Amino acid sequence: MEDREFIRLVEEYSGLVYRVAYCQLNNRADADDIMQDVFLALYTYEKHFADDGHVRAWLIRVTVNRCRNLLGSARYRTTVPIEAAENVPSQPQKSDSLLPVLSRLKPKYGVVLYLFYYEEYSVKEIASLLGIRQTVVTTRLCITGSVQ
Repeated sequence: MEDREFIRLVEEYSGLVYRVAYCQLNNRADADDIMQDVFLALYTYEKHFADDGHVRAWLIRVTVNRCRNLLGSARYRTTVPIEAAENVPSQPQKSDSLLPVLSRLKPKYGVVLYLFYYEEYSVKEIASLLGIRQTVVTTRLCITGSVQ
């Protein structure tokens, strides 16, 4: 991948990758690490993407997989997030942002809500990106009161 193209993709999709990771991990430092890891994977990826839609889907899929790997790791299960160990207040969030609310949900619900409302993916697309059935996506949206 050419450097110029890679820089464009990082500028365009870094926010998306970070938010998807944060929705699953509820930890800024880990979301930053995942974001760096995902873009390193993109930079070294040798296949060509058909268009930006494929890049976007690939980035989401890789982000979700890397987050799942981290959440399943022994290190992650046996450590306390730094935010829980500090008494220092976190940086203020935008008042119109729902990310703090999503971060209080279980990751499996937060990522579905984020992809549905923020990124405007359909239930079918979310199911494909997360590797789950459409009925599971719909159920998660219904449980959180998102779909009536």
